[in-house]
Amino acid sequence: MDDAILILDFGSQYTQLIARRLREAGIYCEIFGWRSAKALEFAKKTATKGIILSGGPESVTEAGAPAVPQALWDVKKPVLGICYGMQTLTAHFGGRVERGTTREFGHANITADHGNALFAELPEENFSVWMSHGDHVTQAAEGFAVAATSHNGLVAAVADDARKIYGLQFHPEVTHTAFGGAILQRFALDICGCRATWTPDHIVETAIENARQQIGNKRVILGLSGGVDSSVLAALLDKAVGGNLTCIFVDTGLLRLDEGDKVMRMFASQKGLNVIRVDAAEKFFAALQGVADPEDKRKIIGRCFVEIFEEEAGKIENAAFLAQGTIYPDVIESAGAGSGGKKNDGGAHVIKSHHNVGGLPEEMGLELVEPLRLLFKDEVRKIGEELGLPRDMVYRHPFPGPGLGVRILGEVTAEAADILRRADDIFIEELQTAELYDSVSQAFAVFLPVRSVAVMGDGRAYEPVIALRAVETVDFMTAGWAHLPYDFLDRVSRRITGEVKGVSRVVYDISGKPPATIEWE
Repeated sequence: MDDAILILDFGSQYTQLIARRLREAGIYCEIFGWRSAKALEFAKKTATKGIILSGGPESVTEAGAPAVPQALWDVKKPVLGICYGMQTLTAHFGGRVERGTTREFGHANITADHGNALFAELPEENFSVWMSHGDHVTQAAEGFAVAATSHNGLVAAVADDARKIYGLQFHPEVTHTAFGGAILQRFALDICGCRATWTPDHIVETAIENARQQIGNKRVILGLSGGVDSSVLAALLDKAVGGNLTCIFVDTGLLRLDEGDKVMRMFASQKGLNVIRVDAAEKFFAALQGVADPEDKRKIIGRCFVEIFEEEAGKIENAAFLAQGTIYPDVIESAGAGSGGKKNDGGAHVIKSHHNVGGLPEEMGLELVEPLRLLFKDEVRKIGEELGLPRDMVYRHPFPGPGLGVRILGEVTAEAADILRRADDIFIEELQTAELYDSVSQAFAVFLPVRSVAVMGDGRAYEPVIALRAVETVDFMTAGWAHLPYDFLDRVSRRITGEVKGVSRVVYDISGKPPATIEWE
């Protein structure tokens, strides 16, 4: 195991950003909910050098508020508390946290004291940070010095160099905080003593070795979708086990235009992998008939995938493993599925379940192998390049595992899927022609379950509506809608209504994340 930082999650919307900032600096880390028994196991490992406490939506002034388990304090590793994390450590050590009449949200200016190890090498004493809190520390705990104050005179940071315990009321993980990355690196590298070994070549070597150890000489089946995650996984497993890999490409009928033929050409001829194509559109549409709830659709699609894999596995001698392209955000966002589907063990509400980690039957008949399970999307892309995959494939826009099933709002039908895939293809083609594709992070079309009156030729029509969605984001945790040129949107709209029979109205989604999510379902 690499030198690592444990991130204890109290339900903050920014927890994943902490991990991403550390990983970007070459520092390995993992996220555990504050109630997770695995957190203590991870903390006790020699390679775990420190603990970061995330923010959260709760108040330490309330009875039964989430807190760091005493057993984690007993491991005596360096600790950095962020927002709620600072408040809970202050309360634990006997300081005072109160509800404030002055709340700080968004940009704030702070004055930092450089006389502590965390801030010692910052180039400036006064800088802008990102705040998001109502409660505040009114008295630092014994042994802690106030290390920074905000322009409102509130405590913005505390420090105890002797015990290597620090607290920040602001969020260093967001890009709005000046020197935020430097502060996190200072804690992990200098105070905790981590080594920055988490690099693309090291990730590839580690993933290949782990896959070889898990799979051995047995055969593994990979569900190949043609998306970034499964494509990178195919290349990685090809390096790890070679001829023991069989890829099964399931044509669900919910893929992009001509996706099936493109996938077969790319992998069968270019990579020389053993790829079996299964045309299963009828099975998926039958299973989805009459189903409108997005969570139900995801679980049905996931279950169909597994059933098909099990059926194909029976035809492959010694098949023992099912490989999936599950990545870290899938795991984190689906964490609540095992506890009633409402909250995960960090207290964060579940946003959605993923077909890779939700909806799986208890008895699959195949053991899961998920080499990408602890990687973020940007890390998957980097190792894809490291493995020599074409850039245009590695940097394709994200496509959901359930495919068009969650871009068709309401009931999923073959007719709706056909309309949507053609509209989506026009949108993507025009983005590429206008050289706008790489400037947006994700773009796609959505089939809306409403009909709109239109005049087509000399007659009236009452037809479905297509919504276009394009966003710009660094980390996919927050996103802004892409300000595409009006003449471009006009051209796309005219092409869709003119070339896709059954569509008479096109709208453009101008919602940011938050409050909206990137996908509509």
